[in-house]
Amino acid sequence: MTEYIILALCILILLSYLFDITSIYSRIPGVLLLIGLGILMQIVIENTGIEIPDMKPLLPVLGTLGLILIVMEASLDLRVEKAKTGMIIKSVTAAIVLFAIFIAIMTFIMVRFLNYSIIDSLLNSIPFGIISSAVAISSSVNLNKEQREFIIYESSISDIIGILVFDFILIYGSSVGFGLLNFAFKGVLTVLIAVVVTTGLAFLLHKATYHINYIIILTVLVMVYVLGELIHLPALLLVMAFGIALENHSLVEKTRFNRFIDFEKFRTDLNSFKKIITELTFVVRSFFFIMFGYYSRIEGLFNIANLLTALAIVAGIYLLRVVFLIRFLKIPVIPYLFFSPRGLVTILLFLGIPATSRISLIGEEVVTLVILLTLLFMMAGNFFQRKKIPFEPEVMIGSDGEVVTREPEDEK
Repeated sequence: MTEYIILALCILILLSYLFDITSIYSRIPGVLLLIGLGILMQIVIENTGIEIPDMKPLLPVLGTLGLILIVMEASLDLRVEKAKTGMIIKSVTAAIVLFAIFIAIMTFIMVRFLNYSIIDSLLNSIPFGIISSAVAISSSVNLNKEQREFIIYESSISDIIGILVFDFILIYGSSVGFGLLNFAFKGVLTVLIAVVVTTGLAFLLHKATYHINYIIILTVLVMVYVLGELIHLPALLLVMAFGIALENHSLVEKTRFNRFIDFEKFRTDLNSFKKIITELTFVVRSFFFIMFGYYSRIEGLFNIANLLTALAIVAGIYLLRVVFLIRFLKIPVIPYLFFSPRGLVTILLFLGIPATSRISLIGEEVVTLVILLTLLFMMAGNFFQRKKIPFEPEVMIGSDGEVVTREPEDEK
């Protein structure tokens, strides 16, 4: 039996790898294929009588680990440069404003027309207002560099803002005034902790000489995140701050720090750390979405009421997005309109809603349908993009000794 389990896990990883590679050419998001694989496994197992232990309680655990890794991976791609100021402002504005408008409208509808309480309406609206960085970033490989960076910033900020607001409503919903003061204090405290932890982990990354060090750094980061969540700190900010600080080490390279740090070695260590984060993210994300598909209730996906509710939510998401892109940001609708999928964070926050606050109109099947519909919409958007073959980036040594990579030029 042990051999069969190991064999099954190996096959799932290989299939996920195959989905990831072929998605570049087929334009079908790998996440959509993973969910489909989970649903197919459910059908096969139910019809063959194979007994599988209930692993559904592991779903939130995998999801949380995946979220930490995904935000870390994304933040390691965020280089702060003066030339990117306009793009960063636009992407952050899009993430915050679209999130706020969407949950405000959805909450108003549920309170005004369906007679639910404001707190319950907010808790059930927030998961649908968050763009999934887990899906958007991994599916944006066919975009040019500027478009991809917009998606990285927008989806990462959307994840963080959504989680912070959800935690705030869940904890301080009944006392907004006190909650804001407490939340502001904890925000400042998180920044201070982030400075200390980032400095310590960066030093450990640079100075550690034992053959096992990257996994220890990652373990410490996850532990600090979990401890922050236990005392209700916005711990995801800490993860993002760590990644951004590592990626933008060049800002302090020409300061007094160069007396204590061998930046050439630091860049080598950082590249190795990035590779480990990327591969761990791939494995955790793969199993999470396969399990999510496996535990989806297939019959609920064909329920007319669920389908209409999901379609209404998806229509609201994209109508708001197209208006905001055209009227406020004044940027091309394509391809930005399509890269607004829901996914991992939507699932995690929905599972975190207390049973007493659940709204019957919005069940797990509605969440699954919204995710599938936004993934299908993103897949359709991928077909509007010119085919771009992903060549390996050229590795070079800059004039200052920094290892840099040059991406292939976009087609004219």
